[in-house]
Amino acid sequence: MTSLSFLPTLHHSTSAHFLPRAPKSLRPRAISIKAQAVPALTQDDLKKLAADKAVDYVKSGMALGLGTGSTAAFVVDRIGQLLKTGELRDIVGIPTSKRTEEQAKSLNIPLTTLDDHPSLDLAIDGADEVDPELNLVKGRGGALLREKMVEAASKSFVVVADESKLVSGLGGSKLAMPVEVVQFCWKFNLVRLQDLFRELGCEAKLREGENGKPYITDNFNYIIDLYFETPIKDGVSAGTEIGKLEGVVEHGLFLDMATAVIIAGKTGVEVKSK
Repeated sequence: MTSLSFLPTLHHSTSAHFLPRAPKSLRPRAISIKAQAVPALTQDDLKKLAADKAVDYVKSGMALGLGTGSTAAFVVDRIGQLLKTGELRDIVGIPTSKRTEEQAKSLNIPLTTLDDHPSLDLAIDGADEVDPELNLVKGRGGALLREKMVEAASKSFVVVADESKLVSGLGGSKLAMPVEVVQFCWKFNLVRLQDLFRELGCEAKLREGENGKPYITDNFNYIIDLYFETPIKDGVSAGTEIGKLEGVVEHGLFLDMATAVIIAGKTGVEVKSK
């Protein structure tokens, strides 16, 4: 485990001068100097620190999986900058969402598909939760299906996150764990998913868009968000049981997939790997 600190520090020095006392008329006026506090890093600052560190894994000539979400957007921006300056060359990217595709095109990052590049060198993406074994919850941005396909096809998968994403167990944040389902009879699956995890105090909700209508993924499916009162005890079993339900397309449990997780916190950047 490596820990790198990127935080500014203040250095103070003290000295005493014993000089003859000048006449009052020649003495300088007293000047009051107040120390300025170092501004606290924002969550976006932390995400950018983690993203910049993750891009260190990128080498010229790679086929890359480009993640989706606010943290992954910093990664894509940085890759675009390095291509523009010539520090990276011959990169091709496989975006995990239409949003990322649009961002990459605006930065002139060459793009391809899994059909043409079924084996990728590296994928970099964010995460909604990270447990001590580097298992993840992903998909609150709505791109879990494409994310999982691209990241499963990658030889290495590097995750970038800020320290707020760390949990003792998946579902422990009490925020959404998404499940992508077909539109047909979605309520039938909502009830079945809630019943499946009733002992964990699970509440299932259909995700809505800003217009108040059901959120529709890039693959024209709905998302049912699961909210847990207590963390999932066995992620592998939970994923298996969810996958057995007819009409479920994919779930947001990304288990045993991450090669390394880069976590930015108030004391610096920490890299965790298996």
